[in-house]
Amino acid sequence: MKVVYHEDYNEVYTSDPAASPGRIRAVESVLKGKVTFVEPKPATKEDILRVHTPEHIKSVEREGVYDIAALAAGGAIRAVEIGLTEPCFALIRPPGHHASANSAWGFCYFNNMAIALEKLKHQGKIKKAFILDFDLHFGDGNVNILGNKGYVTIYNPATQNRNEYLKKVEEALAETNADMIAASAGFDNHEADWGGLLKTEDYTFMGRLMRETAYRNKGGCFGILEGGYNHSVLGKNVLAFIEGLEEK
Repeated sequence: MKVVYHEDYNEVYTSDPAASPGRIRAVESVLKGKVTFVEPKPATKEDILRVHTPEHIKSVEREGVYDIAALAAGGAIRAVEIGLTEPCFALIRPPGHHASANSAWGFCYFNNMAIALEKLKHQGKIKKAFILDFDLHFGDGNVNILGNKGYVTIYNPATQNRNEYLKKVEEALAETNADMIAASAGFDNHEADWGGLLKTEDYTFMGRLMRETAYRNKGGCFGILEGGYNHSVLGKNVLAFIEGLEEK
């Protein structure tokens, strides 16, 4: 399977946990030899302005993180483009699901998911999108930007019971007729990470459900990295999700 990745994602651009040294490398080292890495280009200003205000872009520039944030958004765009015809995952950072049109928090700068989906919608390549956001933290930026667009359904599972969580994901995917199935893929709800809820095999299960839903709807699917901060398990959890997404 193709995984969008750039060496610059290993850059330590700030001191937050998403930017910590070795985080992306821990995943890349597990995936190496098992996937095909595809290098992205940065998102253009035009792409970013479909989602964010000029004032927000200027604030990201002032923080000195514009280049890496634009490269992350470009990684999401590359992933959704590949996802039109085959499952794909974007191993990117900074994350994006806490970025709104004119503000951002939670280690995010640009909303990678929104930028990617809005580009394809603008091009007429998708009709409806479904976002499964299984990060530990509610993706408020996704909702703020995309929630009222009319073509996007966003689902953040909300329960502390593992079996109920997985059942809710299965039910939500069974109900959608979207032609693009996307994941804001945060792995910080793993039993060995901050959330302590999910097991590694659960990511395979959710990836498989996404793939099956995309095939049923004659559409595509992709995921982009959001959270996940225990470097010792992040790589195997991402791999588990990819194995679920990948066609067998």
